[in-house]
Amino acid sequence: MFNKILIANRGEIACRVIATARKMGIKTVAVYSDADRQAMHVTLADEAIYIGAAPAKDSYLQPQKVIDAAIKTNAQAIHPGYGFLSENAEFCRLCQSHNIAFIGPPVAAIEAMGSKSAAKAIMEKANVPLVPGYHGDDQSEDLIKQHADAMGYPVLLKAAAGGGGKGMRQVWHEEEFSNALAAAKRESLAAFNDDIMLVEKYLTQPRHIEIQVFCDDFDNAVYLFERDCSVQRRHQKVIEEAPAPGLSEAVREKMGQAAIAAAKAIGYRGAGTVEFLYERDGSFYFMEMNTRLQVEHPVTEMITGQDLVEWQLRVAAGEALPVKQNALRINGHAFEARIYAEDPKQDFLPATGTLNFLKAPAENDHVRVDTGVRQGDEVSVYYDPMIAKLIVWDEDRDKALARLRQALKHYQIQGVTTNIDFLYNVASNPAFAQADVDTSFIDTHQSHLFNEHVGEIDALLPFAATYVLLKQKRCNQLLSSTNDPYSPWHNNNAWRANEKNLHRILLNIQSQSFEVEVEERREGDQQYYLVKCQAQTYDVQGQLLDDRLLITVNGHRRQLVVADQGLSFTLFFDQLGEQGALTCTQVMNDYNDANDDSSDNGLQAPMNGTLIATLVDIDETVTKGQALMIMEAMKMEHTIVAPSDGKVIEFYYHNGDMVDGGSPLLAFDNK
Repeated sequence: MFNKILIANRGEIACRVIATARKMGIKTVAVYSDADRQAMHVTLADEAIYIGAAPAKDSYLQPQKVIDAAIKTNAQAIHPGYGFLSENAEFCRLCQSHNIAFIGPPVAAIEAMGSKSAAKAIMEKANVPLVPGYHGDDQSEDLIKQHADAMGYPVLLKAAAGGGGKGMRQVWHEEEFSNALAAAKRESLAAFNDDIMLVEKYLTQPRHIEIQVFCDDFDNAVYLFERDCSVQRRHQKVIEEAPAPGLSEAVREKMGQAAIAAAKAIGYRGAGTVEFLYERDGSFYFMEMNTRLQVEHPVTEMITGQDLVEWQLRVAAGEALPVKQNALRINGHAFEARIYAEDPKQDFLPATGTLNFLKAPAENDHVRVDTGVRQGDEVSVYYDPMIAKLIVWDEDRDKALARLRQALKHYQIQGVTTNIDFLYNVASNPAFAQADVDTSFIDTHQSHLFNEHVGEIDALLPFAATYVLLKQKRCNQLLSSTNDPYSPWHNNNAWRANEKNLHRILLNIQSQSFEVEVEERREGDQQYYLVKCQAQTYDVQGQLLDDRLLITVNGHRRQLVVADQGLSFTLFFDQLGEQGALTCTQVMNDYNDANDDSSDNGLQAPMNGTLIATLVDIDETVTKGQALMIMEAMKMEHTIVAPSDGKVIEFYYHNGDMVDGGSPLLAFDNK
């Protein structure tokens, strides 16, 4: 077994590998960029080596820098994690040339599956069922389109070197083909330095089921059952589960054997995943094989009781697989929810910022949190915006799903926009509870999944208003210049001559403004508030204790966690309807005129990112909804469109410029 390994990755997967290595008594070396100097994986590892600037292309995607770090620290092996160099055949070859073990498959296997087109040909020879499509070398647009036309729309354009949903476009109509192909090629070139495409018939209601396989150098191969990854956005998985609900033992075995046949066809070694599209009639088709550990591997670990990273280390060190197929059993059910810094309401646009408040649910035998960040860390523009993976297990699917919902309600983050509420909506969706899912699940259930629960905000306004008032009173007491208990300046109770002690508070929540009036009253030693909002009056008592709000509303006592950021704060509710958190982005207290009609004709950057294309000319007349420019961040593109008919007066940035989120991008005349 190895004495020391280097982990050529960052974030949660680096931390995950470190945990298993430490358990096995193996020392670890981390690598880091400028953006990750204080990252969790750096502090957890026994050693860490700086490898370059923040952009991945200058650090984590530099094979020689990683090799040099391994040589410098005498690491015997390199674990690539997933992403970055994990499926880079040249990096694997470079490891071999320096006598460093690559904890993954051999070069030939990576090369065989590195091209989706070549992989399809190999699978066809191995009698693995394939989706109809074109995977040829001729990349002329006319030929690819001829195949698309012949198959009939919709079709799916896919980058041959792709992964993670990058370089993929659904094409529903013939007239969309050219623009979709150009966008897919551009995205593929940026992500993989390769724009070779394939086209397949797009199955509209399949499930995405993948089989975890493992092979060693002694001709042993097993499958560790399946994962259902059907709930996806941007062709990337959102919630995964194992085993796949409703899959018969006969189909499970058939898919498992097909996956092993695929692995053996390329002389595979180590952990791999064979992905299939599964139809309701029981038929399934090979999609691709990922020659690495998958993001969702923890759900397989939870139902099998196996540590797949330990398996990887042992196989890479020349050991045989620890168990045979007949010794593997499915125990219970597991879900994984990917916690991302992103805005589901804006087409899952990646978000950046500082994790000012972060509290994960408590870990135990049923709940596991794989993460690479801590409170105070920054989610930057340079890397994938995943914050954590929340994994739950129980003895059956219904119980596991209940645990997932409960754990999501206890995952509390403030400082960046996250998808936690969206994940909760998925987990509480009736169709999802009945396992009625396919890859179009999110589109089918938009009305429920993107529900902001605006109607529920009315009932939550007293909590937010009371917090604002109590916070102000505490601040005023700290700043008060008098100790006279009878001074109106000391009382901070909105005292006014011949008027009620009335506070007027404006709360901005989910882009809406809410006016609240709070009247202070006292009966003997008892102080309470009458909170008036949305034509309702609430009897409220409250107290602040550190980051908690103790509050009683109409006789119902609750305790809330508060994450405060000055004028912005978040109240985290436990077991209060479906609203797990309420964020107020602006607060005005005792306001006079909160209306601000000032505006300009510029369009603002929706995120920190890079301007990669301007699509119109200066003084060009455009129509509402027309694409004006394209920004890129975290390997995702976002198109800026015209808000109305008008004319572009000036662009403030050039292609290749870095742009801060919120910055005006261009001058626009809508007259």
